[in-house]
Amino acid sequence: MGILIVSISSIFLSLDSGTQVKKRFMSYPSKGEAAADSRRPGAGDRSGGAITPLAGLRVTDFSQNLAGPYATQVLADLGADVVKVEPPGGDPARRWGPPFIRGQSTLFQAVNRNKRGVVLDLGSEAGQARARELARRSDVVFQALRAGGAERFGIDYRSVREINPEVVYVSVLAYGKEGPLRNEPGYDPLMQAMSGLMSVTGEPGGSPVRAGASVVDLGAGMWIAIGVLGALRERDRTGRGCHVTVSLLDTALAWMSYHVTGYLATGSIPGPMGTSIAMIAPYEAFPCTDGSVMIAAGNDVIFRRLCDALGLELATHADYAENANRVANSGALARLVAERTRRHPVSALLRLLREHRVPAAPIHDVASALADPQTAATGMVQRHEDPELGDYVDIPMPIRWDGRHAALRRFPPLPGEHQGELFPDDE
Repeated sequence: MGILIVSISSIFLSLDSGTQVKKRFMSYPSKGEAAADSRRPGAGDRSGGAITPLAGLRVTDFSQNLAGPYATQVLADLGADVVKVEPPGGDPARRWGPPFIRGQSTLFQAVNRNKRGVVLDLGSEAGQARARELARRSDVVFQALRAGGAERFGIDYRSVREINPEVVYVSVLAYGKEGPLRNEPGYDPLMQAMSGLMSVTGEPGGSPVRAGASVVDLGAGMWIAIGVLGALRERDRTGRGCHVTVSLLDTALAWMSYHVTGYLATGSIPGPMGTSIAMIAPYEAFPCTDGSVMIAAGNDVIFRRLCDALGLELATHADYAENANRVANSGALARLVAERTRRHPVSALLRLLREHRVPAAPIHDVASALADPQTAATGMVQRHEDPELGDYVDIPMPIRWDGRHAALRRFPPLPGEHQGELFPDDE
C-alpha cells in the first residue's frame, strides 16, 4: 500500500471552484534543471540524490497552526505526499504576523513546504465526503480539531478506520485525552506556563519568561513524526494501523524532565538562572569589553583548560577542583571568571578559549548569527526564487544523509493550489 499523508489544518475546509491558482515548483538548489509539471507525482524533486524513504506514502493533514503542520513537513521532507487541507480563507496561521512575505506569515511558510494544498468546507456534506475520501486513500491522517470536531465531520479515528483499516491516525491534542482540561484548547505559551517551563526561564528574581521560540509546538511536531514512523514500522510488521496521540502539555512536561526529577528527589523548586544551569559550573555567559561570550566548562578537564587560558589558579583549589564543588560555589566562581573575561573583546576571548580547547560561543542576535561564517558553512539558510512569493528563504530539516539535506520539492502551497490535481472535476 502506498503512503499518502493528508493534513487538515482547521475545522472547515472548502473549495472555491472558480479560483485559479498558479502552480509553483522549484528545483533543488544543487541542480539547475527546469521545474517539472506539478501533475506528475514526484516530478518536482530535484534532490541531487537526497533520500526519500517515505516516497509513495500518502498523508492527509487536517491540523493547523504549528505542531501538526511541522510534523507533516518532516514527513514531506522524507518524501511523503502530504495533502494539506485548509478551510475557506486558508489556515489561520497564514495570517499570524507581521512579518509577512507578500501576505503570507513567515510562521506558515516555515512549516508547510513540500506539501500539496486543497480547500474544503467541512461544514458541508460535499466537503465532508471529500475529506473522508482523502482519508480512505491515505496511509496517515492527521487532525487537531477541538474535542468532538472530528466526530462531527466524520473524520474521527473510528470512522476513518472503518473505511481504511490499516490507517495510522494522528490526534494532536492540547492537554491530552484525560483530565479536567481534556476538552480545552491550548497553545504553546499556555503549555510553557502550565508545565513550569516559564518558571525556570529568565533572570534570577525576575518574572517568568516564555522561551523565545515555539519549543512546545515544534517539539510536539518532532514527537508526532517519531510516533508516526514507529507506527508505520509496526504496520509493516503486523499489518495493523494504530492511533497516535501527542499532546502539547505532555511535550512541555517532557522538556522539564530533569527539573521534575530533581524536584522530586530533593524537594527544592528550581527557578530561573539566566544563562547558567544548576548542575554545571562554570556554564554561562561572561562579560567582555564589547559583548558577552557563553562558556561551557562541561567537565573537570575543560575547567582546568579554562583556568590555563585565563590565568586562574583554581584548578586544584578545594572549592573548584571538581564540578560538585564548583556548583556549590558557583557565584564566587562566576565573579572570578568574569573579572578575567571582561578584560578582552569578544573576538579575542573566543580566540584565546579556542586555542585552549575550551567550548565557547559568541551571543548573537539573528542578524549576527546569519552573518557568522559558520552559519553560512552549514547550508542551513537557503534562498530560492518563488514565482508567487519572490525571495523564499528555506531553513531545511537539520539532518543530512550522505551529506545531503532533504530536498525542497515544493514551495508552501497557496490556498487550494492543488485542488485540480486531487479533485479534477472542479477544474
